[in-house]
Amino acid sequence: MSHTILGVDIGSSKICSIIAEVRDGIPQIIGTGTQKSQGIKRGEIGNIELASRAIKGSIADAKRMAGLDNVNKAIVSISGAYTKSINSSGVVNIPGSEIGIKEIGRVLETALYNVSIPSEYEVIHVLPYKFKLDDQDSIEDPMGMYGARLEVFVHIITVQRTSLENLKKSVRLAGVEIENVVLSAYAASIAVLSDDEKEMGVACIDIGGSTCELMIYDGHSMRYNDFLKVGSHHITMDLAMVLNTHIAAAEAVKIKYGNLAPAEESPQRIEVPSIGADDTTHFILLDTVQQVIHSRVVETLSILAKSLSKSGLKDSLGAGVVLTGGMVNMIGMREIASAIFQRMPIRIAKPIETNGFFDDLKDPSNSVAIGLIWYGAGKYTNYEKDSEKNIRYKKDKISSDPSPIYTHQRNLIGADLTNLKEEATNNERKAQKKDIIDDKDSKGNRVTNFITRIATKYF
Repeated sequence: MSHTILGVDIGSSKICSIIAEVRDGIPQIIGTGTQKSQGIKRGEIGNIELASRAIKGSIADAKRMAGLDNVNKAIVSISGAYTKSINSSGVVNIPGSEIGIKEIGRVLETALYNVSIPSEYEVIHVLPYKFKLDDQDSIEDPMGMYGARLEVFVHIITVQRTSLENLKKSVRLAGVEIENVVLSAYAASIAVLSDDEKEMGVACIDIGGSTCELMIYDGHSMRYNDFLKVGSHHITMDLAMVLNTHIAAAEAVKIKYGNLAPAEESPQRIEVPSIGADDTTHFILLDTVQQVIHSRVVETLSILAKSLSKSGLKDSLGAGVVLTGGMVNMIGMREIASAIFQRMPIRIAKPIETNGFFDDLKDPSNSVAIGLIWYGAGKYTNYEKDSEKNIRYKKDKISSDPSPIYTHQRNLIGADLTNLKEEATNNERKAQKKDIIDDKDSKGNRVTNFITRIATKYF
């Protein structure tokens, strides 16, 4: 049995739509479409008309490639900019002794009831990360077991109701209805994390064009998530201001010369167009470019490291930190991250290998979009309650799940990066219902003064 799904990643830099046919829990990509984002800034929709136009164009391209015109429901990502999260727990007595989906639903509802959700927020995910049955701790799957008392611990993600409505309206104006809304960080983690990493404990960071999203897994489920309104586009803006050049030219300089681990200081000069005069150029030292990029990346990762410490879960991250998103393509990113995250294991992650037209989607910038497809195929947290208030659970056990391929690129850096760690530490101090789905388918001085000024502005 097969079915078709449409995933739409609504990012600040681009809209990426993927159509896939799912058979036996394995998705095959049959259509893709990408459009530059419009009306979206730092993860937030600021112009519904422009946003819907970009979404519509992206979906239309995917439909054209797939040769389908009847795909009218989409699984859509939502930025962490809109969200607040909280942990809760619930407990129920089980009169019939044997646990079924009804009892699991009751205990999830109790966990929701036990926490106060502001009226202006709506729940989009209830993710159980731990079950207890009587005196048995850390039950992986209570289904079919016997007991008198079932307890659950959950991570609840809520979203501003008005922001959610704006997102839904933008998608409806693009010609499709929303099947489900998935947190971007959650979707990215689905695409890049292995089961071993989830079990050992891992932080997944998606560094996009204008945002960074952090989430922590511990025991096969999300335990913590955070959001930062900074991304690779801010490096471009920094360069444009320091180099006194146009944004497009600064972006080209970043892509061509961005290197976080240069062998030595370079006297090389590069030519860039000047602002304020036609056909006028000037020269800038390559070392200045790399200082600007380095400073912004260190500042950003330092804030994320502080958030990781604030979570209280840092000591449980046996698998370390996994980085994905467009910015991780920069040379030297792993070395910088290893120093800032205190030499924890670091992996730069591409999205999970997927059948079909995947070649153009292998870049880390597409992790969220790929994650949405796998979410629709059944690669979600077991017994989670989704944005439509349905409980998603896997009737078949892990043995029937697909075995995705991940590209592991771990290292333990041995170089002396003491100065960088001190810089990171200093920066860190400054900065800061019901339906049930039974589904078998299974992240020189002028430059220094400038960086200080923009850090104060953004952070």
